[in-house]
Amino acid sequence: MEFVIITGMSGAGKSQAMKAMEDMGYYCMDNLPPTLLPKFAELCCKSKGTIDKVAVVVDIRGGIFFQDLFDSLEELEKMNVKYRILFLDAEDPVLVKRYKELRRPHPLNPHGRIIDGIEEERVLLENIKNRADYIIDTSKLTIGMLKEEISKIFVEGEEFRQLTISVVSFGFKHGILLDADLVFDVRFIPNPYYIPELRDLTGEDKAVKDYIFAWEQTNTFLEKLLDMLEFLIPYYIKEGKTQLIIGIGCTGGRHRSVAITNKIVDELKGKGHRAIASHRDYKLD
Repeated sequence: MEFVIITGMSGAGKSQAMKAMEDMGYYCMDNLPPTLLPKFAELCCKSKGTIDKVAVVVDIRGGIFFQDLFDSLEELEKMNVKYRILFLDAEDPVLVKRYKELRRPHPLNPHGRIIDGIEEERVLLENIKNRADYIIDTSKLTIGMLKEEISKIFVEGEEFRQLTISVVSFGFKHGILLDADLVFDVRFIPNPYYIPELRDLTGEDKAVKDYIFAWEQTNTFLEKLLDMLEFLIPYYIKEGKTQLIIGIGCTGGRHRSVAITNKIVDELKGKGHRAIASHRDYKLD
């Protein structure tokens, strides 16, 4: 029997992950008190193969029962139930924004500041996060992207890459990307904006891409940048980093940065990395 325990930060997408697992044929149970994990596993084992894939969401909504999680994991091991832990995380500002959009209080601090509840929850979840087999940072993921990541792990059986690389295009005239770990300025490349037939297009249009990648400096830059990233990525993983945000900036964020961001992500994916492209400013004037 395949037994998956979904846990992580409140607001990081555990419910969406459970729905994705359900669509993949898993028998799912939400908000199961950790102390009941062994009993639930026992019942599933007695189904005589009827239930062979199980996903259970366990989190701090279980209140004081969450403290029993490690005892329950030890009990599962004694029962020879092989389990895997999927931990969902997100950056604090993203979690705060999600709570405000839903107008919900944090379960650990229902009458106080959301950020205080988040900080308390991080402390409570630190040990289980260290035990997790998979950690997915959902800060930059859409629901579709999250489902794709889960499918790669539990259906397609791809090797899991702990580090998610988010490459974000932006325009300097709209302000620098504040949450980036690395920022690269591509304004040294000739600007398609000054070509009348390209001005109203974006870096996702073929004519713009052909113009940008026709320049030798563009391709030399990409080659050197990708070589540097291949050098850095193993060290980021070694330090326990789960998300690397790379900003690619041009003047307006519509042409050069968009085309180069997409190209970087394609190259990283081709080398087996978990990479996501997003464009902050390409729809702005």
